[in-house]
Amino acid sequence: MLTVSYFSAGVSSAVATKLMIGEIDRVMYTHIDDQHPDTMRFVKDCEAWFGKPVEIWQSPLKSVDAACRYSGFIKTRRGGANCTRWLKQRVRKNFEAEHAGAMRIVWGMDCTESERCERLQRSMPNHEHVFPLVDRRMTKEHAHEVLRASGIRRPAMYELGYHNNNCIGCIKGGMGYWNKIRVDFPEVFKARSALERLIGFSLFQGMWLDELDPERGRHEGPICDDCGIMCELMALPPSGGDGMANAPRQGCEAYPERGCSAS
Repeated sequence: MLTVSYFSAGVSSAVATKLMIGEIDRVMYTHIDDQHPDTMRFVKDCEAWFGKPVEIWQSPLKSVDAACRYSGFIKTRRGGANCTRWLKQRVRKNFEAEHAGAMRIVWGMDCTESERCERLQRSMPNHEHVFPLVDRRMTKEHAHEVLRASGIRRPAMYELGYHNNNCIGCIKGGMGYWNKIRVDFPEVFKARSALERLIGFSLFQGMWLDELDPERGRHEGPICDDCGIMCELMALPPSGGDGMANAPRQGCEAYPERGCSAS
């Protein structure tokens, strides 16, 4: 059975891939032009860390703007983000169509995301799904700890205070997120506002983005790891290896308030 990591270029996904690297046949990253330019630096650093090539795939549409203009809408409550559908899911489905039969897929969800894992398993029942962080009861903070201990500099979006290395101006973001984008990336805020008006779909029900009160919403602080025993046990040199087969599986006890449901 083919084992594939759908590497997102996020910290959790990188650590999950490293945990399983000895069993992974192919590592795949789907690029979107709206990613922060530092993302490709991170992909290359992780490629060296994994000791295995990262295949870079991309939709012909390439950008969020192009995907939304192509389909004529931005997102819906039921269908989700249109850019995700065209720029990521469609690319992945094309790959899966070329490789008939069940696959074993490695994902980067952490131990607080059990519901997300269950939804994914229900939506893709023909494949086996592996969640290394969940299995080891690791949180996002633990993943950041591992990455730092291994000498890999995390993507710039985290350093700017964002919780994910998503596209700059992710259309799934809330009001607080968009007010931070307004400050950090004003040109992206302006472009998304214009896109809303052009297509006639707003990110927030009953309000256009350019009408958003600068004081609305909240944005949580950056993910900060704790330098503790995880650093000592899980530090890895940035070169190849067989993953972290002996990594501890009791991580979430350090963060019971974060709702880890793994057992």
